[in-house]
Amino acid sequence: MIESGKPGCKILHVISALNMGGAEMMLFKLLSGMDRARCSPEVVSLKDVGSVGRKIEKLGIPVQGVAMKISRPNPFSIWRLIKIVRKADPDLIQGWMYHGNLGAQFVNAFLPRPVPVLWNVRHSVYNLDFEKKTTAWMIRLSARLSNKPAKILFNSSVSAAQHQNLGFVKEKQTMIPNGFDTNIFSPSEEARLKVRQELGLPSSSILIGLIGRYHPMKDHGNFIRAAALISRTYPELHFLLAGTNVDTTNTELTNLIESLNLGGKVHLLGEREDVNRLTASLDIASSSSFTEASSNTIGEAMACAVPCVATDVGDSGAVIADTGLVIPPRNSEALASAWKELLNMGFEGRKKLGAKARDRILNHFSIEKIVSQYETLHKSFLNGA
Repeated sequence: MIESGKPGCKILHVISALNMGGAEMMLFKLLSGMDRARCSPEVVSLKDVGSVGRKIEKLGIPVQGVAMKISRPNPFSIWRLIKIVRKADPDLIQGWMYHGNLGAQFVNAFLPRPVPVLWNVRHSVYNLDFEKKTTAWMIRLSARLSNKPAKILFNSSVSAAQHQNLGFVKEKQTMIPNGFDTNIFSPSEEARLKVRQELGLPSSSILIGLIGRYHPMKDHGNFIRAAALISRTYPELHFLLAGTNVDTTNTELTNLIESLNLGGKVHLLGEREDVNRLTASLDIASSSSFTEASSNTIGEAMACAVPCVATDVGDSGAVIADTGLVIPPRNSEALASAWKELLNMGFEGRKKLGAKARDRILNHFSIEKIVSQYETLHKSFLNGA
């Protein structure tokens, strides 16, 4: 726990946005677990408060949105950010994601007294050509300024190495992986039965799932094509997908599903508040991304004792270890083959593998362990280290 030597210390978190996403939910989980009696948190979103911001507000933590167009901030939104931070008068500023990191570093210059600024990078970069032009520019700018923060956090060792190659200062780097709430994400036979009932499926149906927002890097097409391949051998399989814009209004997805004759087999559930239920209902969980720092959904599935198949990007392989299967990205045949391997294990084989996956999360990636690492890091700078 934080023992700063300064009663009533304050940590201000500056994040790019607070809509549903991995970094946003990690901030929520962190704030849910930290000892606020020792150091009080506040949150600033460069955009608006968003759905995750509203969840943070329910914790009793102040959240403010700047309503900034972060690709082209205007002087009025910049001034709003400066005023918010000056009024907060923090003892430490924690940035989140590229825009939040640079925003945190920028406003520190306008405080009456400079305070430590920490960056938190939540992204992997296999090739800058894969990035949007604005994102690539932000990464290059961040590299040039990477000597400014007191520390740069990464949730993936692969991401840390990639950013070092892009010019980020190695001596500033530290690694804290994603953490998972093993009380919320836990095995549930009730969820398994209820979700199948809600989908109109027999209780014995096998569900393979992908949880994640619709974004090119998540490569939903890879998952759908793998579903078509394995359905030739296992026509009884069903596939559950959930996340922002992963619904029937997404014509890219629905057209692909229809073209591969998967109608009735693929269930598009959109953004959900009960991701823990959906995850616990699965027989196999997947990540089909072609770029990722560290997959939250894979860790959540492991916490639910669901065996996983993930593409070998970011730290997915390191997190899964020997509790699931890791395959090359952008390879639907490999993904379908890995699913087949787990299916051939049978229910009891998958159950045993899933129990091993949950033990791995409990021993290495529980939210309690990760909160403790954040608190230890914050404490070192609040104590003037």
